[in-house]
Amino acid sequence: MPYQTKLAFLYVAIGASLWGIIGFFVKELSLAGFTSLQIVFLRATSAFLLFLAWIVLKNPALLKIKLKDTWYFLGTGILSVSFFNWCYFTTIQTSSLAIAAILLYTAPAFVLVISSIVFKEKLTHQKLLALTVTFIGCTLVSGLFSAQLELSITSLLIGLGAGFGYSLYSIFGKLASRKYETLTISIYTFFFAMLALFPISDMTSANIQVFRPSVLMNVIGLGLFPTVFAYWFYTQGLKQMDASKAAIVSTIEPVVATLMGMLLYKESISIVQSIGIIFVLGAVLMIQERKGKNIQTPTIQNRH
Repeated sequence: MPYQTKLAFLYVAIGASLWGIIGFFVKELSLAGFTSLQIVFLRATSAFLLFLAWIVLKNPALLKIKLKDTWYFLGTGILSVSFFNWCYFTTIQTSSLAIAAILLYTAPAFVLVISSIVFKEKLTHQKLLALTVTFIGCTLVSGLFSAQLELSITSLLIGLGAGFGYSLYSIFGKLASRKYETLTISIYTFFFAMLALFPISDMTSANIQVFRPSVLMNVIGLGLFPTVFAYWFYTQGLKQMDASKAAIVSTIEPVVATLMGMLLYKESISIVQSIGIIFVLGAVLMIQERKGKNIQTPTIQNRH
């Protein structure tokens, strides 16, 4: 394997691993008293400011958009990022990092269904098989067949909501990418997410806590490591490898989230749930392989 290819795989793996540590910051901010909506708002704000600084230094012209195109970013920022982050963070708080991460990775299955409607793509036997395997995996992860149910139906539905919201980014992002650079899409995604979340996040009750050194460090870390740095590494890797291969490598994310949950927070995973995780990851790999053969299928390239 050529050196550049190995480096590309490494970059993508680092980016995905950084996405996998997002639960650490969510847990810390949750312990500090912030709600899921407040954490999503803080992440959107931190990411927006960091992306703004990046673009101003790199190329200010990337800030220009047409007013009629704002609906792209309302889709990526509000319907996708705001919604899926709230669902994801809520699932982390009510279940575990591993379960939240694996339910988030039902997104490719949702992409297949939505793209068959929006982009008129065919649901092949392989795609339907992947959807079936995903459903079985999610059922096992939920703990329905365990002696003790570790995940409530409400948490399961919210976790699946994270996967659905995540999938919408692929749809709106695909449409926006026809006109705008990825950095432009990213900054306006977080800008509109920030605007939409502020009035409903009740941040006025948390203003004093935000500026506590420990809280502020976690807010910056949330926007920097699993957002800006993760994006940079992943994008650098994409320059040297196929998006479909990068998506397969990025499945290291739920593995990292699971290991972190076990090591830092002593979260336990049952054998049945482990099998469910393998099922879902297997379905993701099946879908991504299919995507590599069909360039019309939108690929999830910007996770958060």
